[in-house]
Amino acid sequence: MLYWLTALSDGGDVFNLFRYITFRAGGAFMTALIFGFLFGKPLINVLRKRQGKGQPIRDDGPEGHFSKAGTPTMGGLLIVGALLTATLLWARWDNPFVWLVLFVTLAYGLIGFADDYAKVSKQNTKGVPGKVRLMLGVLIAVTASLWAAAYHPEPLQNQLALPVFKDTLINLGIFYVPFSICVIVGAANAVNLTDGLDGLAIMPSMIAAGTLGVIAYAVGRVDFTEYLDVHYVPGTGEILIFTAALFGAGLGFLWYNAPPAAVFMGDTGSLALGGALGAIAVATKHELVLAIVGGLFVVEALSVIIQVLYFKRTGKRVFLMAPIHHHYEKKGWAEPQIVIRFWIISLILAMIGLATLKVR
Repeated sequence: MLYWLTALSDGGDVFNLFRYITFRAGGAFMTALIFGFLFGKPLINVLRKRQGKGQPIRDDGPEGHFSKAGTPTMGGLLIVGALLTATLLWARWDNPFVWLVLFVTLAYGLIGFADDYAKVSKQNTKGVPGKVRLMLGVLIAVTASLWAAAYHPEPLQNQLALPVFKDTLINLGIFYVPFSICVIVGAANAVNLTDGLDGLAIMPSMIAAGTLGVIAYAVGRVDFTEYLDVHYVPGTGEILIFTAALFGAGLGFLWYNAPPAAVFMGDTGSLALGGALGAIAVATKHELVLAIVGGLFVVEALSVIIQVLYFKRTGKRVFLMAPIHHHYEKKGWAEPQIVIRFWIISLILAMIGLATLKVR
């Protein structure tokens, strides 16, 4: 919204700053961060009062989790609220990719909110039936995939860009939309599975979003794409403002989610964050790079898939407990040790993902 202040500029005054994506991204970051600090404590107090017993704890989970009983959930409302406010304030409203990412974030956040509400109100860990969640998630992803394809340049429509390989595109044709659906739905559920320890999901989400924001800014500038030999997607640079807001919102939430957590993000936050990452990857034509940058989420999801399939086939378990962060809990690793080491892994993967921009 503040971008329209440039109409007051003569090219040499303070209003001219609002033309620059980087300046507005900084503003979005600070706005979201301040929002988190201002409204975090009041929101937690409201959630604690309304939820009573807080998020239900699994009976078969690690023993250390029983001490977390009574901790309120739905903290994702703080993240989504800060993210929405900052993005609407600083991003251009005439950019279709900004609205695309916001749509996916809010829609998945609503699914997560319904799931959290069902868990808290019924005081069990089941929530909304999985098939219903999946169906709604797929419908959102279908809309987002068609939306993105409509605004991609014609040479890139229905194409899969390969990282590292210069100017290499694979024409997926009618399979592009199903592929994009898998990216968005997969990302949303992978982040959701990762959200099991205090601070575990939020920092890798911030790291991945920051990395994708840099990529979005690069592929949205024709001069950068010519230098880096990556595909130019006009308009995606504005996504940097969204990712900067997400980073600020994440820091504001982490202030209250750091061990021992005063609030959990719940599915409200994890589904929204995962959906956002998937939507950004689809919008920027960097779907495969997301698998690198969000490699931690991929491993968490694969650990569950492997555990379920292997158990159905043999009656035995590969991991002591899935997702894999619970496996390390069962092995005796302290929660902060797991969280910080997973953060380090996420940062390493982000650097590798960024390197694909230059390595051609």
